[in-house]
Amino acid sequence: MRNKIIADFAKEVDIDIWMNLVEIVKEDFPGLIIEDYRKILREGIQQRTALIVKDETKAIGVLIFSYENKEIAFLAVHPQYRKKGIATALFNKMYNQFPKGTEIAVTTYRENDTKGKAARALYKKLGFIQDELIMEFGYPCQRFIFNDK
Repeated sequence: MRNKIIADFAKEVDIDIWMNLVEIVKEDFPGLIIEDYRKILREGIQQRTALIVKDETKAIGVLIFSYENKEIAFLAVHPQYRKKGIATALFNKMYNQFPKGTEIAVTTYRENDTKGKAARALYKKLGFIQDELIMEFGYPCQRFIFNDK
């Protein structure tokens, strides 16, 4: 991996490498349907809400967000590249698209779910605070909120 992590807006040419990463991490995302996801990704690219970090020829980190809902819709980092600042770089690039002080939400696993240990630790490290318990795609989750006011 190169030394400097650069998160940038994804382009149409990135779809295949992005989807390769999604295939690797899909078990971590209950309710993810690959065919539907590809359409969502295309929309994210067109709306400039899809961010990517690449290492030569592969996607090693991806993030889709919503301007309208002010939330992270999808964040994934390749298992071999975790704990290297990639998720932080993606988050910072996304957050810089919003006016300072904007509240950002994300949904992740609940506290005692082993699948969510790394994600929850990341969001807490970034400054998110725990919010309401919810169900998403029939799976117990929790909202986290970020606000740097």
